[in-house]
Amino acid sequence: PASPLGFVLKDIDGHDHDLAQHRGKVVLLVNVASKCGLTPQYAGLEKLYGAYKDRGLVIVGIPANHFIGQEPGTEAEIKACCSTKYNVPFPLMSKVSVKGADKHPLYQLLTGGAAGEDFKGEIGWNFTKFLVDRQGNVYARFASKTKPDDAQLVAAIEKGLAAQ
Repeated sequence: PASPLGFVLKDIDGHDHDLAQHRGKVVLLVNVASKCGLTPQYAGLEKLYGAYKDRGLVIVGIPANHFIGQEPGTEAEIKACCSTKYNVPFPLMSKVSVKGADKHPLYQLLTGGAAGEDFKGEIGWNFTKFLVDRQGNVYARFASKTKPDDAQLVAAIEKGLAAQ
């Protein structure tokens, strides 16, 4: 698929989650981890989701254990952390590989240039963010340290939501 919305991932409970169901919305794809210094970004993502979900924002959290083992748990442990510590209200997927030889095809698309030359390059850390427009095209990428309430990220979300 040429769009991130062409993929079906397993959700945190092991059920198929077809990203195509989010076509027509603005989707923020985030590789997440439960034991990272940036994990408090979950709280910011929760606020962002609360502020924009009614206007068409969907956040999809995608756990990955690439960066010094900061997502070592099972799906059940990840879900428990996300629901008890952060009360994550948005869709959470099962753990995937976001870099290396076994990189998930979604991340091959996002980082390999097929989603746009401007967005390519390996994932450097947890909480890297990709914005997908209502048509399913990637239109922005933000580094791990970009907080969910960062003015540039919020502006990019607003821009995506304003477009029809």
